[in-house]
Amino acid sequence: MSRTNARTTAPQLIKLGIFAVVTVTATAVLAATIVNLSFTPKEAYTAVFSDVTSLEEGDDIRVAGVRVGEVESIDIMDRTLAEVTFTVSRDRPLLTSTRAAIRYRSLIGQRYIALMEGTGDATPLSPGGRIPLSRTEPALDLNALLNGFKPLFAALSPKDVNQLATEIVKTLQGEGGTVRSLLAHTASLTTTLAERDKLIGSVIDNLNTVLKTVDRRSTRFSDLISQLQRVISGLSADRKPIGESLAGINGLAEATSGLLKDARPPLKTDIAELSELTGTLNDHEKTVEGVLQRLPKKLNKLTGTASYGSWFNFYLCDFDGRIVLPKTAEVLTPELHVARARCGR
Repeated sequence: MSRTNARTTAPQLIKLGIFAVVTVTATAVLAATIVNLSFTPKEAYTAVFSDVTSLEEGDDIRVAGVRVGEVESIDIMDRTLAEVTFTVSRDRPLLTSTRAAIRYRSLIGQRYIALMEGTGDATPLSPGGRIPLSRTEPALDLNALLNGFKPLFAALSPKDVNQLATEIVKTLQGEGGTVRSLLAHTASLTTTLAERDKLIGSVIDNLNTVLKTVDRRSTRFSDLISQLQRVISGLSADRKPIGESLAGINGLAEATSGLLKDARPPLKTDIAELSELTGTLNDHEKTVEGVLQRLPKKLNKLTGTASYGSWFNFYLCDFDGRIVLPKTAEVLTPELHVARARCGR
């Protein structure tokens, strides 16, 4: 049994080892590709630029669009210039006439240095050599460039703006575009604007109508402005009395506040008593209603009696009532009955 297991285990170990080697190799190659690692020998050079804004260590060094190295360091030189140290693969030797230019990698501000052949001396540049300021170019000033296209960008969609801006940058950097293609793309965008001519014309016509209406009423409009100016001038002239009146209003508000504060407790009591009175009247609604119905006839009779002279006689025959004392809730029912001949009717 042990010999059989040994025979079956050996091939499996070999297969496992081969799989592990292939996996590690593939992972290493993938990692090197992602981080742009290069195992070829490199040579260091320097270049002097007047402006290296947004250029950072690790940015690409490219020749004809192919990455051949990276930026190692950036140092200030004479307070007005920048010295960039970069490396290039040894199999890509530079010439004494080589030119260096900072290019835009994307519209969000990423940069790289493009190396190009120049005219003149074609001897190789020795390792550690310097590209002077006369053969370097800083990056384009996108702010000044794109500000000139603001009127056009204002009428385009964000997608068209990005596409046009990319074409402009590529064309002016000499990458993947020509002035002819830029003009063709601009023409297509302006054609889109021309298709909106009807809408723009309609807006202008409506604006003309509004202006004509204002012009026909120019006299009234002028009078309105004049009256408004007089009102403002009057308020300005009377600003001192207005300020003093505001102080008087403040004093009046304080006095009124004090008056209301003093009158509030008795007013609260009166309202509570009035509430009780209305409740009593509501409880004796029928009685009150009967009195009000009989009152006109009684008044007519009293008026007829009083009209005979300046004298007036009253005879009290019967009286009854119901009084509820507020604090004790005691009920009193006084009654009065006069047994006279005149009260027998």
